[in-house]
Amino acid sequence: MPSTPRIAPAAQPLSAELAAAMERLLPPGTTPPQLFLTVARNEGLFRFLVDSGLLGPAGLLDGRRLPRALREAVILRTCVATGNDYEFNLHVQTISERMGLNWVQIEDVRREQPEPALWSREQRAAMELVDALVPRLQVSDATFAACREHLDEVTMIEITQLAGMYVAVAMQVALARPALDHYRYPEPVLVRA
Repeated sequence: MPSTPRIAPAAQPLSAELAAAMERLLPPGTTPPQLFLTVARNEGLFRFLVDSGLLGPAGLLDGRRLPRALREAVILRTCVATGNDYEFNLHVQTISERMGLNWVQIEDVRREQPEPALWSREQRAAMELVDALVPRLQVSDATFAACREHLDEVTMIEITQLAGMYVAVAMQVALARPALDHYRYPEPVLVRA
């Protein structure tokens, strides 16, 4: 990933409105992620994302309907499917463990075929759905039936929306090329091990 952003992040200090929006998302004293600052260049859009609840402290579209670990597995698997090193690194450095994933799972989510013993049936089905949706935009009848054994239709609809939101994040990253954030680890944690 190139180190020079194409779109410079919003200059700090932020406007009072942007600073207030960031405070709703981040623990006190936390430097905003580079992508947040980049999207904040469009202040109206950024404030809409926060004010509408689309963007919250645990990321996009967190209505607390999906189990936290399942939701995080979907996000990371979407990052893998889109090659989004930036967002993968951001989640791993900030919330993946708090959401219930351990390091073995974080490493495993990057594999072409995740190890079944590391994941619940629901998590495996959710990742299989992401694998069908994101790169191909096709869910075969066999994949749908296999996923439906462990996920109800309401959950499958939400997983699809969540994955779609994180595909949009990958598009923003491809456009802006934000610098990688370094919160917990000096070296980035990337999609490709």
